[in-house]
Amino acid sequence: MEKATVFNIQRFSIYDGPGIRTSVFLKGCNLRCLWCHNPESISPQRQLGFYPEKCIGCGNCFRACPEGAHIAAPDGHTIDRTKCVSCGKCANDCFAEALTMLGEETTSEEVVRAVLTDRGYYERSGGGVTFTGGECMLKPDFIRECAALLSAEGISVAVDTAGNVPFESFEKVLPYADLFLYDVKAADPDLHRRLTGVGNERILENLKRLASLGKRLIVRYPFIPPYNDGEAEAIASLLAPLPVELVEIMPYHHLGEGKYRPLGMENRAAEARVPSDDALEAAVTAFAHRGIPARRT
Repeated sequence: MEKATVFNIQRFSIYDGPGIRTSVFLKGCNLRCLWCHNPESISPQRQLGFYPEKCIGCGNCFRACPEGAHIAAPDGHTIDRTKCVSCGKCANDCFAEALTMLGEETTSEEVVRAVLTDRGYYERSGGGVTFTGGECMLKPDFIRECAALLSAEGISVAVDTAGNVPFESFEKVLPYADLFLYDVKAADPDLHRRLTGVGNERILENLKRLASLGKRLIVRYPFIPPYNDGEAEAIASLLAPLPVELVEIMPYHHLGEGKYRPLGMENRAAEARVPSDDALEAAVTAFAHRGIPARRT
């Protein structure tokens, strides 16, 4: 059985493909988007999350930690992240749940067993299972194994990806994936590099190859003022020749901002703001003018 580090299995999802779905979130991403809403998904390793507002000062973590990573500082309990090896011993002894481990190495069989408990919801709603992340396509053998098992059970499989992987990775899952939810963050390669740390050449080439194979494609455009909100027309131009089923325009929100501090990470999206309704409607119109169905999520 293949293994991957899963940090969430979210049930009753209605935003990750058609119908009611179960979304399986894998850790590990090879982009560094300034506005990342799931910073816990970036590292492929398990991580220690610390929520100081829950800490009751019992001292269990100090005694449990073999690396001496917990520090009693003048301004309160802190963690030396350079010493932490994410062993989880402190979290195991934290009954206040101020410390928790994010991510668990899981086999494909365990994931499939977990998501099949929701089979009735998939069947009644036309839903299924969506693999996401992070970048789930960094683990193509795991996705292939899960998807093959689910397909044998008659369960629809969607893959949510930013596409920055070798096309050979897609070829492994193509026989079993019914739908690809495909991020396009910017049309301009230089802007894409500034926003994510990588260019978009391979991403766009993979998108064209998937489209040429007749796979169902929903493109997702994260709409993040002031970073990429001016890209709607250029993205629409790129997509116009392709058989894209729908473009989902996904506005920035503040829900991910509170995730950085518990991980000891810096939130780099200081300028990001929630777009106005008018800006979102203008983006929808830009795609409509190219004959591409689009909606704001």
